[in-house]
Amino acid sequence: MIEIITTEIPNLLIIQPAVYKDYRGCFFEPYNEKRYNEKIKGYSFVQDSEASSNQNVIRGLHFQLPPFDQTKLVRCIMGKILDVVVDIRKGSPTFAKHLKTILSGENKKQLLIPKGFAHGYKVLSKRAIFFYKVDNFYSKECDYGILYNDSNLNIDWEIPKEKIIISERDETLPLFKDAINPFTYKS
Repeated sequence: MIEIITTEIPNLLIIQPAVYKDYRGCFFEPYNEKRYNEKIKGYSFVQDSEASSNQNVIRGLHFQLPPFDQTKLVRCIMGKILDVVVDIRKGSPTFAKHLKTILSGENKKQLLIPKGFAHGYKVLSKRAIFFYKVDNFYSKECDYGILYNDSNLNIDWEIPKEKIIISERDETLPLFKDAINPFTYKS
């Protein structure tokens, strides 16, 4: 069983799988195609990706441009992250708004991020392993993003600037207003 939790941003869903715990530990199904298709229609995942990062690393805000745009099903396998998603769909009632949520190896929560969102995260624990499924293959030519600390997005990453660890690429992504954005909202 999975519980689907709607958010204030249309189409952005938090998914809480049923976790069975006993004296040995726990068991759960992070993904079961049949169960997901009963609750969430229209996604077929084709690739799994995984990243490990140290504390205070920020990755993002990333997305892929068409024709390789992606829906992502993300989770933190080990450790704890602050996950940030920005609605970049023109015409959306929540355009340029963001959602922050804690994903961890302990809470087992997942986030379903449809096409038309920029995504990033900050590692809160000493180390974290981040895992995601996507419905379209990665394309280096379509790999894109927006600057994580764009003041117009007003994202509080909850970390002093001098402690942030970020790649040169992510540090030089365009501002939201200057970024290529082919996404539109479909209700």
